Amino acid sequence: MKPDRRLAGMAIALVALGAPFASSAAEGDGWAWMLEPYVWAASIGTDMRTYQPPTEGGSDSSFSDIVDKLDGVFMARVEARNDRFGGFVDFIYLGLADSREHRFLETSTDLDARLLDAAFSWRPGGERDRGLDLYAGVRYIDLDLTTRFVPDNPQFAPRTLDVGDSYVDFLLGARYTWALSDRWSLTLRGDGSTGDTDGTWSASAMGGYRTGNGEWLFGYRYIEADFSGPNSDVSLGLSGPVVGYGFRF
Repeated sequence: MKPDRRLAGMAIALVALGAPFASSAAEGDGWAWMLEPYVWAASIGTDMRTYQPPTEGGSDSSFSDIVDKLDGVFMARVEARNDRFGGFVDFIYLGLADSREHRFLETSTDLDARLLDAAFSWRPGGERDRGLDLYAGVRYIDLDLTTRFVPDNPQFAPRTLDVGDSYVDFLLGARYTWALSDRWSLTLRGDGSTGDTDGTWSASAMGGYRTGNGEWLFGYRYIEADFSGPNSDVSLGLSGPVVGYGFRF
């Protein structure tokens, strides 16, 4: 499927899923908005394999290693909700360049990844900002991953693995929020997606502390995604602590 068709399909799915959301918004049912820039101190693991020629490669980098290798990063989330319905968009851009010396060769990896989650949510019961939320939407991933192998022995030619494509998945998930006090809360979230990818799943545990104009949010997040092409398989995993501030209006 071509990227423009994927995007068109994503737009149609969002319109269909958003019908209850738009109807409720038109009725003016007390909508609240939150804009949350955040930092995800994620460790990154990648595994790549090609079949012709048969080659394998990968890297595992902790966040302390990644800081010096970042080419660019941007993370933000926007959410709107009332007592029954809601919606959110969560966007991550990550650019990373890494080089490593091994016993018989040197590897260099360049990663450009864009991850967009867009979904509509429904609250079957409970109160606003607490209880169970169910959500459905799309997960869009744009991935460009290149790994170059340079053998120490000049008799062996360098080899490059290059994987780049865009993927659109259908996303399903749930989250549950406990109000621990007037200011403190705890939210557990889990979701999965399938479609153009071989499957992705993510989980997070986030604490919240309400202030006068918003909320501090902090916790831990994990996401794993598997991709396959005509001649390659790629697995990408990110995990680590998250901290951000949600501006409410």
